[in-house]
Amino acid sequence: MIRRRRGVAAAGFALAAAMALVACSGGATDDATGAATDASSGAASASSFTPVIDRDFPDPDVLATDDGYFLYATNDSTRNVQVARSADLVEWEVLDDDALPELPDWVIPGKTWAPEVTEVAPGEFVMYATTTNFSPTLQCLAVATADSPEGPFTVQGDGMLVCPEEEGGAIDAATFRDDDGSLHLLWKNDGNCCGLDTWLQTAPLSADGLSLTGPPVRLLKQDLAWEGDLIEAPTVVKRDGAYHLFYSANSYGDETYAVGHATAAALMGPWTKDPEPLLSTEATDGALVGPGGQDVVTDASGDDVFVFHAWDPDFLARQVYTLPLTWVGGVPRVETDRVP
Repeated sequence: MIRRRRGVAAAGFALAAAMALVACSGGATDDATGAATDASSGAASASSFTPVIDRDFPDPDVLATDDGYFLYATNDSTRNVQVARSADLVEWEVLDDDALPELPDWVIPGKTWAPEVTEVAPGEFVMYATTTNFSPTLQCLAVATADSPEGPFTVQGDGMLVCPEEEGGAIDAATFRDDDGSLHLLWKNDGNCCGLDTWLQTAPLSADGLSLTGPPVRLLKQDLAWEGDLIEAPTVVKRDGAYHLFYSANSYGDETYAVGHATAAALMGPWTKDPEPLLSTEATDGALVGPGGQDVVTDASGDDVFVFHAWDPDFLARQVYTLPLTWVGGVPRVETDRVP
């Protein structure tokens, strides 16, 4: 059972940073101004978890390559897409270069979120990034390519890859390659910017990753109390023949943000949600504030690692953390008692 913490208010420090980072969504909700202003009680317990990247590096996406691991993150003040490199998932070097240095003229600069990078063929890398259209002015998904994981990536096409205006746009891309080799794109329609439901959706991708080859299918939407007004940030893995969907939900700028989990026998569903979060502020007694934006990567020993961001009250930043992800009887567990 999740124990409710005493004395830890919603993270006002996160709200301050959030207001500087985002206009419509990228995870934010319209009622984020309800956050309280004191997060000091969460700061002491946060010391029990050590971030692997102790700077603002939100929405981490991990790519495993023959040359090590690469971690991509939402823009900072000088780069559209941040990137870091590691040989072991423990020690990380944040690279100086921008992985996506140039944006086309149909993109509003300064709003590049939650990048996802996949290797579609040896030496061929594709990035899906949330960017903002000039017209319609919605967050949508652009696609870019590079011949190395560090980039530079170059945006392809004359417009967004996915941009459903009637659904409020699209954000938080993820890819999944099934056992048959088929490649799939997942995303969330950005409905919370416009008073609409937020659906996690998927569609098949072409072999080069540059186009959709079928219509989108809706998988899940917000329908549990703890999820608040939205779900987002889908991540799909397959273990022992079952599909597992990890997602983030609620307001990204405070302690209500958490990670959920659902299972299915097929990618297209039907999906069954766990009733409570897999990882949350409450479950860690305030040690991790607003964990989310998760990804799953398998390390060199074959063990799964859960990669995510959480707010740090001292730096007003979403720092990157890793924890072991274990499976017992097909049920995932983030090992919060095994702090790196």
